[in-house]
Amino acid sequence: MSGAFAGQLALVTGASKGIGAATAEALAAAGAHVILTARDNKALEAVEQRIYEAGGAATIAPADLAEPDAIARLAAAIGRRWTSLDMLVINAALLPQLSSVSDIDPAVYTKAITVNVLATQALLAQFDPMLRKSADPRVIGLTSSVGTAPRPFWGAYASTKAAFEMLLNCYAQEVRNISAVRVAIVDPGATRTAMRARAYPGEDPASVKPPEMVAQRIVQLLGEPFASPYRVSVNQSS
Repeated sequence: MSGAFAGQLALVTGASKGIGAATAEALAAAGAHVILTARDNKALEAVEQRIYEAGGAATIAPADLAEPDAIARLAAAIGRRWTSLDMLVINAALLPQLSSVSDIDPAVYTKAITVNVLATQALLAQFDPMLRKSADPRVIGLTSSVGTAPRPFWGAYASTKAAFEMLLNCYAQEVRNISAVRVAIVDPGATRTAMRARAYPGEDPASVKPPEMVAQRIVQLLGEPFASPYRVSVNQSS
């Protein structure tokens, strides 16, 4: 397929729905071959089918990022087929139940830390070698405003996103003078997703922007010569 990203390989985590699925479809529409990963195999197949029907190319790679060695196995499988990775979009995240800091459920918090923080470090570690083999390697991390602007009852999620951003920023500074890898953090803002609906059950979904708007900005950013590390927020009017 022709397009701005023709011949490039992208990996999108949390690609079964919401912003991840919309981003995967937008990248495929721009010519990239997209590797889709998430836990829900059936949902991934649906995204893959939409990409194929639109003339794009995709490969599904089901994985639960919370499982030990899941990311290492994913990287090994991808590495056996491709030598380099051009774009890594870290979108998968877990939202714990909103509660006061003193009432955080330790088990749920631990899983959120695993998915939102430990998996991020593992993704960067496992795919760094493939990224460095690309002529123009880019990493995009999806964050939340609560990672930098604390809010009551959001302590569990906010703390994982704060750590997430710190990891990405440190990685960006570590590699920018010794490789071509560039890193950007995207705050999608209020977006019509299942996670948003759980956090704001009374909100009218039509009052917030669709995932496709965020995906469009991500694809635009991936085609820009942004300086690393970079941070951008996606507003309703973007």
